[in-house]
Amino acid sequence: MKILVRNLARDTTESEVLELLQAYGAVQYCKLVVDRETGKSKGFGFAEMPRAGEAKAAIKQLNGQDVGGNKIRVKKAEVGKDQDE
Repeated sequence: MKILVRNLARDTTESEVLELLQAYGAVQYCKLVVDRETGKSKGFGFAEMPRAGEAKAAIKQLNGQDVGGNKIRVKKAEVGKDQDE
């Protein structure tokens, strides 16, 4: 299941997000979206968790959690729609 993680602090790293998600199961990939000009995070990213049950648990437990001073938003990514942000 593809997951969208939003409202990340700009200094939150991919490895930090990966670690959060791995607490709930296997993560196929985790990628933060970065600004092409500055190379800095845009504050959101995507991850893929192959087992739906683990992905749903991660979404439920991590949505609204404080990470790096920001309350993150975690949800199932809508293919095509969320990727255009």
